[in-house]
Amino acid sequence: MRTNKHAQDGVITSYAEAPAHTLTAGGVTYAYRELGPKGGIPVVFFVHLAGTLDNWDPGIIDPIAAEHHVITFDNRGVGASTGSVPDSIEAMADDAYTFIKALGFDTIDIFSFSLGGMVAQDLVVKYPDLVRKLVLAGTGPRGGQDIDKVAGTAYYDILRATLTRQDPKEFLFFNRNATGKHAAKAFIKRLQERNVDRDEDISVKAFQTQLKAIKKFGRSAPAELSRLTQPTLIANGDNDRMVPSVLSNDLHRRIKGSELIIYPDSGHGGIFQLHQKFAPVAVEFLAR
Repeated sequence: MRTNKHAQDGVITSYAEAPAHTLTAGGVTYAYRELGPKGGIPVVFFVHLAGTLDNWDPGIIDPIAAEHHVITFDNRGVGASTGSVPDSIEAMADDAYTFIKALGFDTIDIFSFSLGGMVAQDLVVKYPDLVRKLVLAGTGPRGGQDIDKVAGTAYYDILRATLTRQDPKEFLFFNRNATGKHAAKAFIKRLQERNVDRDEDISVKAFQTQLKAIKKFGRSAPAELSRLTQPTLIANGDNDRMVPSVLSNDLHRRIKGSELIIYPDSGHGGIFQLHQKFAPVAVEFLAR
């Protein structure tokens, strides 16, 4: 069952204007947005910890949507999607599979960031035929070093942000130097471009359940990523405090033929800080 709140003529390539939809599958109603030209293989975006539809950077999405059909969605129990957040990454991957198949797609490309990259890895390991290409940004492999410490970092930076009345993402995603602080402000401003049909924030309980799932993922046995045959683009900043940058190198070693970009003087949100450099690389990778 699909509903479209804003049917508009013409191709929309601005995320701020992307129509909001819902789709019900497996007893869950998923909130999602889509934009860009229809036809061809869609690019499905897998969002980060605590992320909702409103947490995607137009500086990344808009250039990709200029040439590709783009779909963003709220995971089960997050934002405007119903149900409760699963306590494992595997279950999140199964939900993503249910959602994608309900949309009617047999092949997709994935653009993933942070927690979304963990979900994307589990999805492609379990359902390899579904995925053609994979973008893994600011993420790490199952069982990766210090992934189980994400909760501590998150709570520490949320406290710092609360005390200084700033958005936690300014601390979690960016270095606290002049370059990082400037990039953080610009990023937060871009996230506020959409002024209608904004999504609901994640609940505290849902956020805590996501953190438990990440901890479990970090303490699990590694997945067989060497089996992946999909072209894979891996990206991060050189100072990722959330998911240590060394884990991007680890992913690159494990996934044969993958490409790795590490941006200097940037953190977890390196792709957002350097979106003007990264977006064209992502577009070119997806178009190959």
